Amino acid sequence: MKSGKVIKVSGPLVVASGMEDANVYDVVEVSKDKLIGEIIEMRGDRASIQVYEETTGIGPGDDVYTTGNPLVVELGPGLVEQMFDGIQRPLEVMKDQSGDFLIKGESVTSLNREKKWDFKPSVNIGDEVNEGDVLGTVDETPVVVHKIMVPIGVKGKVVDIKAGEFTVDEVVCTLETEKGKQDLTMMQKWPVRKGRKYKRKVDPNTPLITGQRVIDTFFPITKGGTAAIPGPFGSGKTVVQHQLAKWADAQIIVYVGCGERGNEMTDVLMEFPELIDAKTGQSLMKRTVLIANTSNMPVAAREASIYTGITISEYYRDMGYSVAMMADSTSRWAEALREMSGRLEEMPGDEGYPAYLASRIADFYERTGRVKCLGSDNREGALSVIGAVSPPGGDISEPVSQSTLRIVKVFWKLDYDLSYARHFPAINWIDSYSLYQDKMDSYFDDNVDEQFSDNRKKAIALLQEETGLQEIVRLVGMDSLSEKDQLKLLVAKSLREDFLQQNAFNDVDTYCSLNKQNKMMKVILKFYDASLRALDNGVYLPEIEEMPIRERITRSKYVPEEEIATLDQLVEDIESEIMKLEEKRGTINA
Repeated sequence: MKSGKVIKVSGPLVVASGMEDANVYDVVEVSKDKLIGEIIEMRGDRASIQVYEETTGIGPGDDVYTTGNPLVVELGPGLVEQMFDGIQRPLEVMKDQSGDFLIKGESVTSLNREKKWDFKPSVNIGDEVNEGDVLGTVDETPVVVHKIMVPIGVKGKVVDIKAGEFTVDEVVCTLETEKGKQDLTMMQKWPVRKGRKYKRKVDPNTPLITGQRVIDTFFPITKGGTAAIPGPFGSGKTVVQHQLAKWADAQIIVYVGCGERGNEMTDVLMEFPELIDAKTGQSLMKRTVLIANTSNMPVAAREASIYTGITISEYYRDMGYSVAMMADSTSRWAEALREMSGRLEEMPGDEGYPAYLASRIADFYERTGRVKCLGSDNREGALSVIGAVSPPGGDISEPVSQSTLRIVKVFWKLDYDLSYARHFPAINWIDSYSLYQDKMDSYFDDNVDEQFSDNRKKAIALLQEETGLQEIVRLVGMDSLSEKDQLKLLVAKSLREDFLQQNAFNDVDTYCSLNKQNKMMKVILKFYDASLRALDNGVYLPEIEEMPIRERITRSKYVPEEEIATLDQLVEDIESEIMKLEEKRGTINA
C-alpha cells in the first residue's frame, strides 16, 4: 500500500500529503491505529480524508496508507438479522471482541467467514450464464431464500458447480470466461456510491401496504416509490418509521438509524425479535437488516451509513424481492455533509449546507424504483425508500426538506399540534399528498372495492370542509351553523378519531388490512348519508347524536381481522336505526 503523511487534522477531516497515486473515494487507513477513512477531495498530492472514527490522538507526521479501492460492502448470506455500523462492521461481533465500548481502528469482517451455508445449485456444468443469473440458493432465514447471483460484469460457461455446505469465501462455482477461468464464491463486493445495474425501470403500480389507515387510504406509496416524513422534534417520525418497518408488506426491511438517538435503535432491537410477522409466523428480525450510526458515533460515518443501506437494499432487490428502506433521518446525513463541507472550506450554500446538497439527495432517491432485474429468469424487484426529515423547529422551508420534496412522490407532513393532542400517526391530512394517488385509486377499485376511490374522495372532502367550518365556529359559535353543517363536523370528527387515529400499542389496531380500512370507511360514510337523509325527513340532529349505534362505530377499529364481516352488518344496522328515527319522527309530525 502507498503511504502519505498527515499534515492537518480538523475533527473528522484529515489532510495528508504525498498522496499523488490516490483517487477521490479511495479508502485509506490513517495512523498506526489504521482508522478507516475515505478521500473526498484531491488537490495535487494533498488528499482530504473523512475519517469514520474518532480522530483524537492523530497528529501531523502520522502515516496514511491508501488501499486503492473505493468503500465497498460485502454482499452475501448473513446480512439479514445483523446490526452493522455505518461502514458495515457487525456491532455484535465488535462487542464480543472489545466489550461495550468500541476500540479505535478495530477491524472485523462484515460477513461471518466461519459459518457454513447450505448451497443448492440451480445451474449445471455446461450452462451459459450471464451477469445476474442465479447460480443457486441458500436458506438465509426461514423466510428469506438468498439467491447467489453471477456478479455484475461477469459471464461465461459453467465448468464446475458444487453443492453442500460452504463458507461465504469458499468457491462454489467456476466459469470459463473470455479472460480465462474465474472462481465464484457466495459473496461479492460492491462500491457503495455506485448504483447496482438492472435491465430497466418499470411503472410502479402496486401499493406498498403499510397497515396504517391514513397512509394506505389517503396518501399511499407504491412498491418502488419514495416518501418523505418531515416533522419537528416529538411529532412521531421514528414511531411512524418503526410502524412501517414492522408492518409494510415488503419482503426485506433495511432500517438505517442515521444520527438519531441510540435509545431509538435500542427500541428496534428490543421489539423486532419479539414481534411475529402475521404473514410468515416468524420474528420480524428474520427479514430485517439494521444499520446503526447513532448521534454519539462518528459524524462522517453518517454519510456512509446511508449509502451502505441503499446498496444492501439494491442487492436484495436484484434477487427479485420487494425491499423497503427506512432512513431515519436524512437531515442528520445532510448535517454531516455540511460539517465536512465547512471543514473543506467550500463555498457554503443556503443555511451553510454545501451547494451540491440537492444533487446528493437526488442521487440517493434515484436509486429506488421497481425494476426488471439482470438475469435470464425475467424477475422483478422493487426498492422503496421512506426518509425521515428533521427540520429545525418543524420549518419545512429549510434546504433539506425542500431538496427532498422536489424528488420524492409522497409527502407525509407530521403536525406537532396533532401529536400534542395525542393523535397518532400525526400526519396532517390537509397538507400531505401522494403523487401516486391516481394509479392507486385504479388499483384499489379493481382489487379492493369498486367504490373505494369514490369513498376516499368523499371522506377527504369532508375533512377539508371541516377546516373551513371550524373557522366559522371559532368566530361565531356552533349555533350559527345549519344542522347539515353540524352533521359534517360530527362525521369529520368520527373520520379523525375513529379512522385516521391509530393505536400502535393495541394488538388489533396497530395493523389494519385494506379490506378492513374499506369497510370502516363505508361504515362512517353510511352513517353520514343516512343521517343527511334523516335531516331532510324532519329528524333533529340531537336525536342522531344520541343514537347508541355511534358507540359501535367508534369501536369498529378494534374489530379483529377475522371478525370484519360484522362491519357489513353494522352498515345494515345503521340504515335500520336511522329508518326507525325517520318513522318515529314521521309519526310524531303526523
